[in-house]
Amino acid sequence: MRIGIHLPQYGRAAGRDAILRAARHAEQLGFAGVWVSDHVVQPADQDYPSPYLFDPLVTLSAAAAVTDHVDLGTSVLVVPQHNPLELANALASLDALSRGRVIAGVGVGWSRGEYEALGHDFSNRGARADEIIDLWRTVWRDDPASFAGRFHRFRDLRVLPKPAHAIPIWVGGRGGRAHRRAVERGDGFQLIGVTPQEAAPVVTWLRERRPGPDFTISLRTGWDPLGMEPDRIRAEREQFEAAGIQYVVCAPWRTGLDEWLRSMEVLASLVGLVPR
Repeated sequence: MRIGIHLPQYGRAAGRDAILRAARHAEQLGFAGVWVSDHVVQPADQDYPSPYLFDPLVTLSAAAAVTDHVDLGTSVLVVPQHNPLELANALASLDALSRGRVIAGVGVGWSRGEYEALGHDFSNRGARADEIIDLWRTVWRDDPASFAGRFHRFRDLRVLPKPAHAIPIWVGGRGGRAHRRAVERGDGFQLIGVTPQEAAPVVTWLRERRPGPDFTISLRTGWDPLGMEPDRIRAEREQFEAAGIQYVVCAPWRTGLDEWLRSMEVLASLVGLVPR
């Protein structure tokens, strides 16, 4: 099992120094990757997540500049809220500049208010996400690229640079449609906030349909040893691995940088990471 860590991109701990120090520290401690979230805007009456949130790809660009090995992952990009060609170019640029370290975790989001503020249709977000994944694969592969979909059509466009590697697309979500999207179009699936007992049947369902090693099953969870019993984290790690989870992204709850870094250190020791 590989273990990644969410950067202090959000809330009171967030800031330039926090992001850069946490990214460097993650690589030194042996974490597999550094991860970020995506919310472009937030209605004032929406109480989750923190409204103070640095742009995900700008944050990962900063992290890429001070690291050499860790994955650079999104958990998750709310792709129907973005221009797909602009996002395709940004992801490819980041992948090229980081020498092939990007993992694109994608989802459709849950906040109707965010969609309305951005002028996008909430009702067809799943269908648009499906098409965007197909569009990305086309423009990352072909030069020039042409595409004829329900929502997006173009002919003989050049989207450069190309990614440094085939960017893995991990679909995140909770419902059956997200599971099917991952099986039909993804290179992996990311469960969000589930117990080992809840994860097991989803893993079984996915593996029946995507048994190969090219499909990664991952999990985002709130492991934070400064706010949880260490024995619970150790036990869950074993249980998730036994269930077939291959990659866990941990999101600390800390509100200050020193505590965030300390949480990373304690977690690295608990789950047996090997420092670089």
